[in-house]
Amino acid sequence: MLQIFAITFPFFALIAAGYLAARCRLLPLEAIPGLNAFVLYFALPCMLYRFGAGTPIGQLLDGSVALVWGAGALAVVGGVMALTRRGPRSWNDAAFGALVAAFPNTGFMGVPLLAALLGAQAVGPVIITMAFDMVVTSSLCIALSRLDGVGDRVGGTSPGTSRGGAAQALRQALRGMLRNPMPWAMLLGALASALQYRAPAPVDATVAMLASAASPAALFTIGAVLARSALQARATGHRAPVGEVLPVVVAKLVVHPLLVYGLAQGARAIGLPLDRTALVALVLVAALPSASNVSMLAERFGADNGRIARIILWTTVAAFFSFPLLAAWLH
Repeated sequence: MLQIFAITFPFFALIAAGYLAARCRLLPLEAIPGLNAFVLYFALPCMLYRFGAGTPIGQLLDGSVALVWGAGALAVVGGVMALTRRGPRSWNDAAFGALVAAFPNTGFMGVPLLAALLGAQAVGPVIITMAFDMVVTSSLCIALSRLDGVGDRVGGTSPGTSRGGAAQALRQALRGMLRNPMPWAMLLGALASALQYRAPAPVDATVAMLASAASPAALFTIGAVLARSALQARATGHRAPVGEVLPVVVAKLVVHPLLVYGLAQGARAIGLPLDRTALVALVLVAALPSASNVSMLAERFGADNGRIARIILWTTVAAFFSFPLLAAWLH
């Protein structure tokens, strides 16, 4: 347990450092978008490319991993949607609540943390989960968010039919995915792995330097983004009720990993080729806190961003304790 905690502690400590820096205004809030841009467009793509290029192509195309993860993600989305829609929440708020429950912080936190904890053999399954969530989970939830005909802030359109709004939102989600450099970095890394390509030494060294900066910069940025969300909620005086936050936090940190564990064990029982390392990696990815970019998506599509930001903050704080405990339970 102490060995696991020694590995996970620096990751959460960097998040705390970013949070305190922004909360105390040592880091100006206006600088956070610049930090985010550096991580998203430079450092993280280089890290993902290097991980992908260094991973055997068979591990990046593991159908059993994709099946287990996809079934778990869709089950969480369906369950949280059904739970939220029982109350007064709209399709828009319910959909982004489902997304924040099903979409872990894999890119900014999960890839470096799982690589440090489990070794290079965990990278393939982690990249598969990240690709699925970017392409399927997020696109599905954005489309579901339009079912009550909420006007889209991105395109500036007026409210329309539910079907037209959902189709338009799905197209916007796909366009956003195409503009996101991280899927392209993973794809290029997979191609480099398949072709056994290695970039020229000066280019490879430059990519390696940016990749080395990805983990600390991304974790520090997570903390800064969480602090900014907390300050904005304090300024507006809007705080989501605990009863609307806690169930989603439990779904993210307890239900999601246990569900993935059960699905993975069931897949192994029926003979699907899913090794122990992949199983552990999938469960630990599910146990990660919610992805911080869901807050930006919620704001962009007009959902209750205060609620989403509070869920992300709570899952990040709680995962400091829950993640090492689950990792120790999985040995």
